[in-house]
Amino acid sequence: MAISKDKKRAIIAKLTDAFKEASSVAFVSFSKLTVKDASRVRKELADAGVRYYVAKKTLLLIALKQQGYEGQAPDLPGEIAVAWTATDTDTTAPARGVYDLGEKLKGAIALVGGVFEGVFADATKMLGIATIPPMQVLRGMFVNVLNSPIQGLVIALNEISKKK
Repeated sequence: MAISKDKKRAIIAKLTDAFKEASSVAFVSFSKLTVKDASRVRKELADAGVRYYVAKKTLLLIALKQQGYEGQAPDLPGEIAVAWTATDTDTTAPARGVYDLGEKLKGAIALVGGVFEGVFADATKMLGIATIPPMQVLRGMFVNVLNSPIQGLVIALNEISKKK
């Protein structure tokens, strides 16, 4: 069924507003996705603070062109959805969420590109972004790096005190 021009304008406006507030955007290819799995994708992404929307590619490309991102938009094969986060949240969350769900759903969804820091990114770059740990994990790793020498010194001093 054809979409009316008013509905198309509303979809483009919604996508444009989403891209204005987005810190990063992931383009999601989905195929053979059951209704149950689609609901699961929406719920798990929403729990992670990621918004998810399915739109026609032509309308998506118009909204992307209006936003004026740098670089060349990646190829968008098949059915496409977009996942994005607001500017005040984790910028790697959309890519990471889609990547994790793609692993759980045996390839029913996949990253095919995205926008990161105002520049278009292909699937390879988005997969690299998806493997970056969340900010809390990175902070924990940093604290561990800072704590390691101190902990080693304490263990050494403890062993010296046991010998005496």
